[in-house]
Amino acid sequence: MRDRTVTHHRSKRLLALSASAVLGLALLAPSADAQTSYTETYRPQLHFSPAQNWMNDPNGPIWYKGTYHLFFQYNPSGNTWGNMSWGHATSPDLVHWTEQPIALPQDANEMAFSGGVVLDKNNTTGFGTSTNPPLVAIYTSYHKSDGVQAQSLAYSTDGGTTWTKYAGNPVLNIGSQNFRDPKVFWNAQTNSWLMTVALSADHKVSFYSSPNLKTWTKLSDFGPAGATGGLWECPDLFQLPVDGDPSHTKWVLVVNINPGGPQNTSAAQYFVGDFDGTTFTPDGPATSTPPAGTVLADFEGSTYGAWATTGAAFGTGPAQGTLPGQQSVSGYLGKGLVNSFLQGDSTTGTLTSPAFTVDKPYLNFLVGGGNHPNSQPNPTTVNLVVDGAVVRTVTGKDNEALDPVQWDLHDLAGKQARIQIVDNNTGGWGHINADQFTLTDQGPNVLADFEGSTYGAWATTGAAFGTGPAQGTLANQNQVTGYLGKGLVNSFLQGDSTTGTLTSPAFMVDKPYLNFLVGGGNHPNSQASPTAVNLVVDGAVVRTVTGKDNEALDPVQWDLRSVAGKQARIQIVDNNTGGWGHINADQFTLTDTPAQKQASNVHWMDYGADFYAATSFNDEPAGRRVVIGWMNNWQYGGNIPTSPWRSADSLPRELSLKTVNGTPQLVQVPVKELDQLRTGTLSTAPTTAIAAGADVPLSTQGTLLDITATLRAGTANDFGIKVHTGGGQETRIGYDTTTQELYVDRTRSGDSSFGGNFVAVHRAPLSLDADGKLQLRVVVDTSSVEVYAADGQVVLTDQIFPNPSNNGVSAYATGGSASLDAFSAQKLNSIWANR
Repeated sequence: MRDRTVTHHRSKRLLALSASAVLGLALLAPSADAQTSYTETYRPQLHFSPAQNWMNDPNGPIWYKGTYHLFFQYNPSGNTWGNMSWGHATSPDLVHWTEQPIALPQDANEMAFSGGVVLDKNNTTGFGTSTNPPLVAIYTSYHKSDGVQAQSLAYSTDGGTTWTKYAGNPVLNIGSQNFRDPKVFWNAQTNSWLMTVALSADHKVSFYSSPNLKTWTKLSDFGPAGATGGLWECPDLFQLPVDGDPSHTKWVLVVNINPGGPQNTSAAQYFVGDFDGTTFTPDGPATSTPPAGTVLADFEGSTYGAWATTGAAFGTGPAQGTLPGQQSVSGYLGKGLVNSFLQGDSTTGTLTSPAFTVDKPYLNFLVGGGNHPNSQPNPTTVNLVVDGAVVRTVTGKDNEALDPVQWDLHDLAGKQARIQIVDNNTGGWGHINADQFTLTDQGPNVLADFEGSTYGAWATTGAAFGTGPAQGTLANQNQVTGYLGKGLVNSFLQGDSTTGTLTSPAFMVDKPYLNFLVGGGNHPNSQASPTAVNLVVDGAVVRTVTGKDNEALDPVQWDLRSVAGKQARIQIVDNNTGGWGHINADQFTLTDTPAQKQASNVHWMDYGADFYAATSFNDEPAGRRVVIGWMNNWQYGGNIPTSPWRSADSLPRELSLKTVNGTPQLVQVPVKELDQLRTGTLSTAPTTAIAAGADVPLSTQGTLLDITATLRAGTANDFGIKVHTGGGQETRIGYDTTTQELYVDRTRSGDSSFGGNFVAVHRAPLSLDADGKLQLRVVVDTSSVEVYAADGQVVLTDQIFPNPSNNGVSAYATGGSASLDAFSAQKLNSIWANR
């Protein structure tokens, strides 16, 4: 549940609270289903929406005695946010929904924010009986008097028809204004109730245990981790088999965030890991073994062996993961690691390896913890010491996720060296984590690290890049972070007023991956004035990426196997003199192996702009894990052009875990019950060649469609299908071979007059199949598209508002030819057809 008291909308929120306090019990009336025809312009015909008024987060979805119950944040008196109550709808099949009277109304003292519903089978609350156990809602009470958010109960003994708020509310109150959105289930591991709840502003999820839903004991916290660019909300924790194997399961923790998603909007992220009944531990690196070589230390034993300690910070042996009072540590290998949080940040000391001979050219290891370099008086560092001098050093990043480090030791070949891990800091982040020191022959081919005073053989045009690399942040620039060493490419040399290019010498693509770092402006090549890093082969741009309107350099990895053996150049372009009209880049490295994916990397459930507050159904009878989300966005959600209702929910999706590139990944597909909406009208297309620049109309027409398509890239830079075409409008679902991204382009999709950065292209990283194929399933509604690619490995959900008469479908390609290898489209009935 979004709490606007922590945003710039505070004054509007206070007005809403004042109005709701006056209305009080007048808001108890249920929505009037009879006042709508469900055929209004833009009314979703495949997705649930309330008859009228504002809706946001889905709450407490549960199956009970043959009926699916869906609750939701609801304003009984208008179609903008306010007066938050729990609306209620029921369905026999997850497809056809009937709106019910309001379940939990706001009152003069509180609004009912988001939460969950459970069946108290054993009547642990005493609200029902052993023969008629109650349904219990655990929701966040927003106290109107002081803004405090606490967890409260309501119960129903008539199957969810009527609800009674517990007289002893709240049942969990820590005095916070950012403590919300409880999701509860019966934890068979501990034979007790388990609550997952958000400490929103702290980017944490707290876990609590209870025998009766009334008294709660704190177990642990998880976070910060993953994406932390906005408030954490609506967490959900559940267990899934991996690859359908019930003997191999993992836990999934969903954490919704607003803003800070992949499109800089609200979104749902997830973590995969283990839950021991008390603590959630995310999985470590995707690669579970270090590079082949001499392992100097893996810290899997009970002692440090021949490593010498001073002080108390490191104790007598390796830590077994996260220590008491510490945020969740991730990214280490095995069970043990160096972790100087042994007594919090209160102790100091060193841990030093025996001397070893540098007989391999690279040293790989993992490091996390505090960012206190040797240049400061109280460092937390990992050092390499040769002849009594520190010749290499690195720190953590004020983060408990261990990141991979590789030191090039060519200049030290044959020398004696020691690894020294130092914790001399007793302040915040005054500790260091490290693991898996390995000498190896496997090293990258560094094309450029920009540590010299000039660009060497790289060629420049224009003035943007100057005569050599920048030494960090430039005059009048926001702080630049994330680069390696001291130098980087930074075209803010004279602010955003200059343009130019920086181009590498030609090199042979003799390794399958190119890694580098990029930041700065988000102006892609498709725009007139780009700021981009390009890979040029045979005179054509075959890969491209931009910054994210951020001075932090982010890692990028390009798969170059399709251009193996060819000559290539890296081209860094700044042709923009407007806002964010510059580009940052560093550390271009050809390598044999994909970069390790740390647990701190972000995994998104949906890369579109309109999937948020994702939560799963309790007690699903088939044992499935079915999730549903709010199909809107806080950036523009209160202004979308719909009336008398505003907002809809996503299609219910079945979740599974599938091993992809060595790690379990969440896969989503629409529930099979959607098939019952098929009309029997099926359109297909034979294998169809799509010439460069062509837009090939398909025989399919409709605004309610379930499309499956297989497309092949051929020589095209860009290819895909269009829906809702006509009258100059279209929504593109396509693939960009130069960025290796799937996208939804709604820049010409219809009404966007309400603003909020609605006009955009939303992109998701996705590799094509080995033979260059793209597998798509697209569910098209009157005002949305849900795109499921690669059998649900990547999903994008976007609202669109086209003219209702625009019902065309076509296939297209640009920059070369492509082919449509298979295509079918099922026309669908409306879920309101029998109303």
